[in-house]
Amino acid sequence: MANVVTDQKTRVVSTPVAVIVAILTGGYMLPWAIAAIRGNANAWRVFWVNLLLGWTIIGWIVALVMSIKEHKIVSIN
Repeated sequence: MANVVTDQKTRVVSTPVAVIVAILTGGYMLPWAIAAIRGNANAWRVFWVNLLLGWTIIGWIVALVMSIKEHKIVSIN
C-alpha cells in the first residue's frame, strides 16, 4: 500500500487559539481558524492576509479561499 504525504501539519497550539480568536472577532478571523483546523501549511499566510486585508470583503474572501484549498501531495512512496 502506498504512503501519501501531504502538506498537512498538526498544530496543537494554533488551532484552539484560532478558533477562540474567530469566535471573539465575530467570524472576522474565520479563514485563519479554518486553515489552522485543517492543518494547512499556509495557515500563517492566511492569518496575515486575513488580518491585514480581511477588512475588505475581497481580502476576506481571498483568505477564505486560501484556507479551504486542498492539500498538495508532497510525495508518494
